[in-house]
Amino acid sequence: MNQAEKEMEQHNTNPENNQTDTQMDINTDENAAGTSKLNEPVEEENQLEKLAAELQEQKDKYLRLMAEFDNFRRRTAKERLDLIQTAGKDVIVSLLDVLDDCDRAEKQLAGSEDIAAQKEGVLLVFNKIRSNLQNKGVKAMESINTEFDVEKHEAITEIPAPTPELKGKILDEVMKGYYLNDKIIRFAKVVVGN
Repeated sequence: MNQAEKEMEQHNTNPENNQTDTQMDINTDENAAGTSKLNEPVEEENQLEKLAAELQEQKDKYLRLMAEFDNFRRRTAKERLDLIQTAGKDVIVSLLDVLDDCDRAEKQLAGSEDIAAQKEGVLLVFNKIRSNLQNKGVKAMESINTEFDVEKHEAITEIPAPTPELKGKILDEVMKGYYLNDKIIRFAKVVVGN
């Protein structure tokens, strides 16, 4: 054995040297652990601050969204109320012309004895009101001599059919039915043959 190997062996077999090395290793481990333990509270505080900031940001977004929704709800309620109040305005305005014609016809009826002219004037007023309603989407239901349909007709009464082919068909119309843009707004009141 050479001199270096002997010193190494003595150093390893000497209990005092081993103890010193072990203490050095422990101290090094404690310093490393102490440093990481000191860093942990700082990291946790940073994370808490970050989470608190995110929470505050989400609360702000929530409050803004709730305020925006509340404004939207108020605005739509107001628009709906306005729409309900003025829904029939265009129909009424179109019927004012017919009302003016009715006033003129009334004056003519009072001052004229010509029945043919009066009849012609009244028919013009009737045709004008029908055309105004048709322009707004109102259409009369054609029911006479058609099959009775419970989806469109309301039977007022049943009478014996004059011929076998008119059995179950509509013989007379007491009140006309109407569509508004292909949707039934009034059922036809009819007399059905049985």
